[in-house]
Amino acid sequence: MSKLKIAMIGAGNIANTHLASYMKNDKAEVYAICDINEERLHETADKFNIARRYTDEDAMLRELPELEAADVCVYNSSHAPCSIKALEAGLHVMCEKPMAYSVAEAEEMIRIAEKNKRLLMIGFVLRFSNDARIAKDFIDKGYLGDLYYARAQYVRRHGNPGGWFGNRAISAGGPVIDLGVHVIDLTRYLMGNPKPISVYAVSYDNIGKRDYLKTSVGWKPKDAKPDDVCDVEDFASAIIRYDNGASTLLETAYSFNGEDMAKRQIFGTKAGLDLSDGVKIMGEYNDFLADINIKTDHYKGGVDLFDAEINHFIDCIVNGTACQAPAEDGLAVMKILEAIYESARTGHEVRL
Repeated sequence: MSKLKIAMIGAGNIANTHLASYMKNDKAEVYAICDINEERLHETADKFNIARRYTDEDAMLRELPELEAADVCVYNSSHAPCSIKALEAGLHVMCEKPMAYSVAEAEEMIRIAEKNKRLLMIGFVLRFSNDARIAKDFIDKGYLGDLYYARAQYVRRHGNPGGWFGNRAISAGGPVIDLGVHVIDLTRYLMGNPKPISVYAVSYDNIGKRDYLKTSVGWKPKDAKPDDVCDVEDFASAIIRYDNGASTLLETAYSFNGEDMAKRQIFGTKAGLDLSDGVKIMGEYNDFLADINIKTDHYKGGVDLFDAEINHFIDCIVNGTACQAPAEDGLAVMKILEAIYESARTGHEVRL
């Protein structure tokens, strides 16, 4: 059986992560790679021994009709254009999060995918973590009861990566659309994907990149420069309400004078669940309040979350498996993200 021929669109950091996972899957091959940055293109292609290299997506799609799928790992502003071109060429597409630059673009992506009868999967990688899969197992079996509240926190004290991440024209926003998207999606997914109905949010841009600090900011894009535009928010908080009465509190930041936080918590009528560090269930046992820590390292289905995500994408195409991160979920999250920015801008609740 021939291997599925994949086109990698983008050759940056997240593309490298995806490529490492493709190399472990014997049902697919990365047949070609494309990036507008020729130096980055060749560096990544050399690393993963990819022979077919393009700086123009149109040329790649035109010259390689044998391609069957594409993985889109480019700037947020290019997610929709690149995905739509691939879908129109008859390719199945995996698009990195966030799905698009706007709700309108996300809706157009879905329309094109449906017209061409092709899979459009969104890169909500946290859904594929071992912790999330274990948590969902407990939730699906009713251990938490009825779910009604979540905390979605992804806060960096000093973590603005600079480069294109801080340029709203390319990124569409800062920590809300870069970090918050992860925890909004994961908590919503674990709560059963309820329909968002309203958002009230605040955001601030009082601190900036703080490049003068001696403390390391951590990972930065290779082409990030001190004088790069930075016109995105530092911090945002929001209350998201769903049609089933449940709600989520979001807190996310690049720059914040407080502790780094990455909390993902779900609360139900029988117990609560904390995914901040492994899986912890907080409930009542033998008429005592007690916590149970799940031994996640013993999980039989355990695999790296990116490997699991890429394996699932390939499985959906090759075997027709139902997609666990469909475009419709990406659109719902885009509506939340857009509402957060609109509510913060106007100072009013946004109804969806």
